Amino acid sequence: MRIAVHDYAGHPFQFELSRQLAREGHAVRHFYFAGDAGPKGDASVRADDAAGFSVDAIDLPGAYSKEKLFQRRAMDIRYGREAGARIAAFQPDVVISGNTPVEAQEPLMRTAQASGAAFVFWMQDFYSLAVKRILGRKWFGAGAAVAAWYEHLEAGQLRRSDAIVLISDDFQSGLAELKVRNAELEIIPNWGAIDSLPVRPRDNGWSTAHGLQGKFNFLYSGTLGLKHDPLVLTALADAFAAHPEVAVTVVAAGQGADMLRAELQARPRSNLSLLPLQPMEVLPEVLGSADVVIALLEEDAGRFSVPSKVLSYLCAHRPIILSAPRENLAARILADAGAGLVVEAGDTEGLVAAARRLHGDGQLRTAMGTSGRAYAETNFDVTAVAARFQNVFQRAIAVRRGRQ
Repeated sequence: MRIAVHDYAGHPFQFELSRQLAREGHAVRHFYFAGDAGPKGDASVRADDAAGFSVDAIDLPGAYSKEKLFQRRAMDIRYGREAGARIAAFQPDVVISGNTPVEAQEPLMRTAQASGAAFVFWMQDFYSLAVKRILGRKWFGAGAAVAAWYEHLEAGQLRRSDAIVLISDDFQSGLAELKVRNAELEIIPNWGAIDSLPVRPRDNGWSTAHGLQGKFNFLYSGTLGLKHDPLVLTALADAFAAHPEVAVTVVAAGQGADMLRAELQARPRSNLSLLPLQPMEVLPEVLGSADVVIALLEEDAGRFSVPSKVLSYLCAHRPIILSAPRENLAARILADAGAGLVVEAGDTEGLVAAARRLHGDGQLRTAMGTSGRAYAETNFDVTAVAARFQNVFQRAIAVRRGRQ
């Protein structure tokens, strides 16, 4: 098959899928938005990549701002048109697209299907339901109208898709809320890019360069956006202010990182460092610098969101503290695997208590880190994952041919 993998965010594990599909003999082109500020996978074409693997980094002139709604909407539409044109030029048999704002997904999907390609909607997060949570009660009722428009768009795209991949069985309730029925539905959980995330020692080149030798390091790495409360991290630093050997290191981008930067400018903390996102090639050392890794998810985002950073953390052989609703899939994974401690979203005191517990118990840290890595090695087999996606693609192509 000729397969177009479009991941707007450019995350690591999606690149891993594209590379595996190419190794199995398909012609695979990986498309992503280079202007998105989130963590990126290895977008280079390496010497060990299969001949059928290629990458198209899509960028647009001008800065992309998630804070300015109308500017963001205009750029999303422009991006979708550009991405759709580039994907159609590749002449794929099937397109899979995930992590994509619905205003961008609409022209991308229309162009792909008009070219004869089957379209698979890779549902990573219900965009319209997130808009409804954030804007539904704002602007004297106008927010509800905006949310209704996005629900209309996303539901229509899901209905017109030739197949849908959900990352959690929990997401089926989201389809029900949008009144979507689609016979070609597959549930394929996300995974960590374990081949790209080998375990690294606590003392490594990155930790040395950032002055973390001899420190006990609480690490947050990834996007800090609207689904996170960055001030939890300042509370964590404040709780350990009397412990000079403890550091809180935040490696992040996004609106939450901007908020955290402003907070640190107003009230600096000597034990809290804010750094930009690091390249994929040094991420193993970044994660290796941690004694404990932190993940955050707000209460109202927990139903339809699975933080991918948790899956990367599992690969790193480090214990995890997750602040999230306990029914969230990532929270259930940690509980089942014995890989970390889960506290309810918004429970800052609970997170600090979990941090104190792990700070004082080296055996527990080791046991949880070992359990997390064992879970990753058992469950993050990209060969098996790629086989499931190939089956979805073949079914989607059959559906598209039946509709033409």
